[in-house]
Amino acid sequence: MSTNKPITTPRPSATFDDYTLSEIRRAAATGIYDIRGGGAKRKVPHFDDLLFLGASMSRYPLEGYRETCNTNVVLGSRFAKKPIELKIPITIAGMSFGSLSGPAKEALGRGATLAGTSTTTGDGGMTEEERGHSEVLVYQYLPSRYGMNPRDLRRADAIEVVVGQGAKPGGGGMLLGQKISDRVAEMRTLPKGIDQRSACRHPDWTGPDDLEIKIHELREITDWQKPIYVKIGGARPYYDTALAVKAGADVVVLDGMQGGTAATQEVFIEHVGQPTLACIRPAVQALQDLGMHREVQLVISGGIRNGADVAKALALGADAVSIGSAALVAIGDNDPRWEEDYQKLGTTAGAYDDWHEGQDPAGISTQDPVLMKRVDPVAAGRRLANYLKVMTLETQTIARACGKNHVHNLEPEDLCALTIESAAMAGVPLAGTDWIPGKKTF
Repeated sequence: MSTNKPITTPRPSATFDDYTLSEIRRAAATGIYDIRGGGAKRKVPHFDDLLFLGASMSRYPLEGYRETCNTNVVLGSRFAKKPIELKIPITIAGMSFGSLSGPAKEALGRGATLAGTSTTTGDGGMTEEERGHSEVLVYQYLPSRYGMNPRDLRRADAIEVVVGQGAKPGGGGMLLGQKISDRVAEMRTLPKGIDQRSACRHPDWTGPDDLEIKIHELREITDWQKPIYVKIGGARPYYDTALAVKAGADVVVLDGMQGGTAATQEVFIEHVGQPTLACIRPAVQALQDLGMHREVQLVISGGIRNGADVAKALALGADAVSIGSAALVAIGDNDPRWEEDYQKLGTTAGAYDDWHEGQDPAGISTQDPVLMKRVDPVAAGRRLANYLKVMTLETQTIARACGKNHVHNLEPEDLCALTIESAAMAGVPLAGTDWIPGKKTF
C-alpha cells in the first residue's frame, strides 16, 4: 500500500497575488504608505476596447494622399481675444520643473514647437528654457501657487486653472526633498532639501462661484488676451464640466485615472477616479446640454498613446487630447539603454516609477546635474516631434478611412465596442449589434 500523499498543485490567490503580498510585507516592515509616479497600472476599460467601422459600401472613404484631411484646432475661442491655433489636436500636458529636469522641459518645448502644438508648464513656475523654446506655452495656475507671478501669466499664451488631476482627484502633489535643488527652491520659495506637498484645493476660493471671480481676475491681469482653461480630474465629469463652463472656462481639460503624476500615494493612483473612457461622454453631454459643445473646447488626457487613441477621443466628442507619460517616453524615459542603471535601483526599463527619488537614470525626472546631462534637449525634442507626427498621421489615416476630411468630423457613429462595459461607457453599440447598454429605448 502506497504511503505517498496526493499532491494538489499550488494555486496562487487572485485576491492576494504576488504584488499584493509584497506590498503587505513592505507596509508591515516600514509603517509608511508607498509613493510612486506614473498613472494607474491596473487594467481598466480603455480605447483599445473600441473599434472604428471604416468605409465600405455604405460609406465613401477618402483617398490617402490625394484628398486632404485637416488636423488643425482652435482652443479658447469663447472669450479670449487671442485663442490658441494649433496645427495638430495633440498637446503636451503640464509637468513641472522640479518634477522634471530643465533639459527635459526644454525638450518638451522644442518638440511641441516643431510639431506645431503647445506645451504646459506644470506646478512650480515657468522656466526660461521652456518659454524660450515653446512657441505656444500654457501656464498652469495651481493651488500651491509655487512660482506664480503676474509677469509670467502675461508671458504665457493661455492659462490653465488646475482644479483636479486624473491620477489624484481631490489630492495635491508631492515633491520630495531630494529633488528640491537650489534652483527649484528659489523658484518655489521653499527651503532646499525639505519635502514639499502641494495643497489639494485653491486657497482663495471654494466653489464655482468663487472660480468665476478668479477667472475674471485672470482675464483682467492678461487684458482678456489669453484663453482660460480649467483642468478637472476624472471623478464626476458631467457636473464638473458643467460647473467649469458656467464659471467661464474657454477650455475644459479632463484628465482620466490613467493620467500620470510625479509622485503620490499608490492607493490614490489605483483607487480614486474613473477611467478616461468613462469620462468623455458625460463631459460631452454636459457641454451639449448647455449648448456649448465645440464653443467651449474639451481636451482629454490620461493614457493617450497613439493615433488610434486620439481618433477615438475625437470621435467621442473631444476637440483635442493631451499627452504626458507618452511624451516622456518619446524623449527617453524608461529607455532600455539605461537598463543596467535601472537594475541597480531594483527595477527595470519600462517599469521605473520612483520618480520622486530623483535618481532617474534617463535624466528626466531628476535634478541631479550628472544625470541631467544624459538628456540632449535638441535630439530629444526631435524624437518628440517625430512621435507627434506619427500620431497625427495615424489619426488622419483613420479619419480618411471613415470618409472624413477633418479629424473633428469623426463621430460616435463611426465606432463600435468590443465589451459591454466599454459600450456603456462610450455610448456606442456593442459590435455586431445596435445595442448601447444603459441607453433608454423609449
